[in-house]
Amino acid sequence: MKSGIFHPTRRELLAGLGASAAGLIAAGAGPPVTAQLALQARPATLALRPGQPPTPIWELAAVSHVRDVRLKRGDRCELVFRNDLPVPLAPVWYGLSGGAPADPLRGRAPAPPNAVETSIISILNAGTLLADFRLFEDGLKQPARPLPIIAAETAGVAVDRDEVLLIEEWRLRPDGTAIPPGQEAKDATPLYTINGQSSFELSAAVGERLRLRFINGSQRTVLAIKLESHDVRVMALDGQPAEPFSARNGALVLAPGGRADAFVDAATSAALLLHDGKASRQVGSLKISGQLERRVPLLPAQPLPPNDLPEKLDLRGALRFDVALGATEAGWVRPAGFSTASAPAFRARPGRTVVLALKNAAPATTVFHLHGQPFRLLDKLDDGWKPYWLDTLAIEPGQTQRIAFAAASPGRWLLESVATDWAAPRLVRWYGVE
Repeated sequence: MKSGIFHPTRRELLAGLGASAAGLIAAGAGPPVTAQLALQARPATLALRPGQPPTPIWELAAVSHVRDVRLKRGDRCELVFRNDLPVPLAPVWYGLSGGAPADPLRGRAPAPPNAVETSIISILNAGTLLADFRLFEDGLKQPARPLPIIAAETAGVAVDRDEVLLIEEWRLRPDGTAIPPGQEAKDATPLYTINGQSSFELSAAVGERLRLRFINGSQRTVLAIKLESHDVRVMALDGQPAEPFSARNGALVLAPGGRADAFVDAATSAALLLHDGKASRQVGSLKISGQLERRVPLLPAQPLPPNDLPEKLDLRGALRFDVALGATEAGWVRPAGFSTASAPAFRARPGRTVVLALKNAAPATTVFHLHGQPFRLLDKLDDGWKPYWLDTLAIEPGQTQRIAFAAASPGRWLLESVATDWAAPRLVRWYGVE
């Protein structure tokens, strides 16, 4: 007990979560809860500089302290969120399509400091998700870490190990403190980590098949991550299964918030290299130890089980809208000033195909994120699409990219736009499927 504020222990939070779930089931409030998850926004530290004091940060973490948070497709999950930070916050989900989650900007206020809130989320698709509160970065006093969430397939996937690699970007002052995004960082030094480590090491045996879930957890920089001397087989992008293909030269290019699942058959020790558009640096390594003995040889990687997305989109009958990224006159605002009383970017009826022409008139690459539905990146002639789904896209200066999606999830959903400049503001709008 401190200053009259109750700080529950892990056991108390989990016990409260279980009691709440039982109450919901007993009350007949919808289908039964099949999973429970307790999350906490809290202060933390990270050892970013060897031999130096740890750097203060904020983070979203699982109360259970598990290494990876794993749910499964089809779960109806009760989420208990505890805000132990001094500003109003709420988890925002990336890759959670289908039934609308408890999005704080679309009709629900974020949780105030020291509050505990409960909501229900439905895990309709398998994939790599990201829970994050950095949408509220205008009020953040420290740089923050998101939390990867694995939504497992209901059918088994033929890999030996499933690993999350969360890539993060930090801007450090000479005194070792870190600058949150949205602020000037001219005198700061960039630092990149994987799973919180500036020199990450992944051990594997020769012949071991790894499923590596790469996540660009940086907030402003498009990054290329490369595993040398290996065929990096891309199996999913932004949480959605793709037609498998080999990453060019073993490198994956990810926009901030972008995710890529790749299969790698470990063969030899190799460096993990990161390129931020300015320089290449080693941020980790794959270390080989021993050899995996198999009774049956590995078969070629098979596509991941589908998430029941439409095979075709009706481009001829599509609703078409132009979206000027980041233009204040077009209705973009900072999250702190957002209201659904503002005009939507567009509206569509459920079941319609929507094509957006995303125009970036800014002098810097701009990152666009679509909440609520995954999209296809259209070919230049608008006569087809790339063989994968996305929810995040980086658009170069002066360029226009066209995307298409099926308006399958009713509700009011967010659009996000942010330029790839550390001091640039994060901006939002909304669209309606109703």
